[in-house]
Formats: sequence, C-alpha cells, structure tokens
Amino acid sequence: MSANDPLVAGRSSARGCGCGRHEDVAAHDAEQLTHQVVESALLHALFPQNSTRRSVLAAIGGGTLLAALAEVFPLGAAKALAQSGPTGAIEKKALKIGFIPITCATPIIMAEPMGLYAKHGLDVEVIKTAGWRSSATNRSTRNTTRRTCSRPMPLALTLGAGAAVNPWTTAAIENINGQAITLAMKHKDRRDPKDWKGFRLAVPFDYSMHNYLLRYYVAEAGIDPDKDIQIRAVPPPEMVANLRADNIDGFLGPDPFNQARRL
Repeated sequence: MSANDPLVAGRSSARGCGCGRHEDVAAHDAEQLTHQVVESALLHALFPQNSTRRSVLAAIGGGTLLAALAEVFPLGAAKALAQSGPTGAIEKKALKIGFIPITCATPIIMAEPMGLYAKHGLDVEVIKTAGWRSSATNRSTRNTTRRTCSRPMPLALTLGAGAAVNPWTTAAIENINGQAITLAMKHKDRRDPKDWKGFRLAVPFDYSMHNYLLRYYVAEAGIDPDKDIQIRAVPPPEMVANLRADNIDGFLGPDPFNQARRL
C-alpha cells in the first residue's frame, strides 16, 4: 500500500500529513524514522544486552521509558541534531575507502552503486583489500583515507600497535553482531572448548575483537590461549580455504564465512 494512498487514515493523497506539521507524507515519515533511529540508539547504548532491553521495555513500556529518559537526557535536542543538514562545506570530497568483503562492509560497498556518495557531494573510490592486516598497512601508507576495520583497530593503530603510528577516528559503527566460531566437520563432536587443547584457531587480526573474544572464551573453559592452543591471524576471505586444507581446526570470524557448508 502506498504511503500516499487516500485510504490510509490521517494521510492526504496530495499534500500534508496526519500530524499537520509537514508539507507531505514523505517528510513526515522521514522525521519519524529519524526519531526512531535516535531512540533505538539510546536504548541500545543504555541496555546493550538484548534480553535486558526487552525485559525493561516489556515491564515499563517504550513510551514511558523514553519519557523518563528525556528528563535526564536531551532526547529532543538529539533528534533535532539528527535531522539537521550539513552546516558547512565538505572538508574532503575525494575519498578512498578500503573494505574487506564481509557483511559488515555492505553499507560502505553499496553506497557507491546506489549513488549515495554522489548525492552528498562525495567522490568516493571503494578499494577491496584481503584482510585487516593489509588494511592497517594501506592506512599507514596513505593508500586509503577511510576504511572499515575491526573495533579495537583504531585505538591500537593510533598507539602504533601492529603498524606505524597514525591517528584514527571512528566515524560509525557498522555492526556489532555476526561473529561466530566455526569448526571443521571432523570436530563436530568437540564443541566444548575444554576439548580444544592443541587446536589451531584463526582470527582476522591480532588487534581485532575476535582475538580478544576467542581468548576470553577458551580461558573461561580452562584453556590457556597462549600455551594450550595456537591463534593465527588469517584474512577472513581465506579462512574457509585454510579450514578445508586442514591448516587450521577452526576460526572465529565474521559473516558470511561462518555460513559455508561441508567444511
């Protein structure tokens, strides 16, 4: 059903909207979507655990919770800021954005063929790289001006860990899910990390969340990540091939490589 369908209650097929504050339905919907994004971001920041957030919303109700938060957080100002357009000239229009072919990079990749970069006055070249180690190298040598990377990397590389010192700034968080541990089929009955002593496991980069998550996970099971297993840095696009070649026993990495079958 079209947003301008005259059968939709409270909406006009020509001009105006149900609330009467907008020129047309599209402007009304755009504002409502912006408000929902701001509210969702606030709730996710306060209650990062999905189960906790859902329990709170079920117990209190979304409207009541947001009204209470508005008493201590400038929710209205945040919504207004999110709706505001650019306040000045673009500092740098020509950008080279590096990415590795993982699900998290979809917004960066698809923004080019969808014309979103050009729409906002940017001349962007997206550059495919093999993994985060090459990402760090390319950023250090200025081959790219922006890039997708794992969450700990901006801090690590700003401090000079793993590459030459270069200041990084995080502009956006593209994804906080999608990571999984994948084991070779020969280990299908050894899913308990207590049984992983001697395993060779891969992560995308030394300074990636995957490395820290894996270390924490096996340590909880009584496995020493430095003595009982080997942890190797392998670019995500090469993880499945290494698993099939029996170079590794498993990996902790991002989508879509965890979804490969018959390994």
